[in-house]
Amino acid sequence: MPSSHYEILKTLWEAVGWGSVNVEMTEKSIANSVYGLVAISDGNVIGMGRIVGDGAMYYYIQDVAVLPEYQNKGVGRQMIEKLLKHIKDHCPGAAFVGLFASQGKEDFYERFGFKNYSPEMTGMFMVMDI
Repeated sequence: MPSSHYEILKTLWEAVGWGSVNVEMTEKSIANSVYGLVAISDGNVIGMGRIVGDGAMYYYIQDVAVLPEYQNKGVGRQMIEKLLKHIKDHCPGAAFVGLFASQGKEDFYERFGFKNYSPEMTGMFMVMDI
């Protein structure tokens, strides 16, 4: 099993085709998460997901990844259910919960109530390479 948060994320990111991970940024980013979880099978990490945000009203589900050989077996569903339960258990009122779905995974998230609000609202982001 990978020995650090960074190595876990790196292994999962590479397995699902998300590219490489920056060591310095990853450790700090994970440490500043609102909540995170890993899925383990036979002592090995097979998936992860986390919540980032302000911990009060705005939450973003981030880095949900399951090793390809464990996909379509309920692992992702269980992780999303636990992440959403954490928000319900810790948010004092209405919560805005956002995420970006990988192409082709939209139907998976729609089962939990996530919706694409375009064209009325557009999710946007930028990557600042500093």
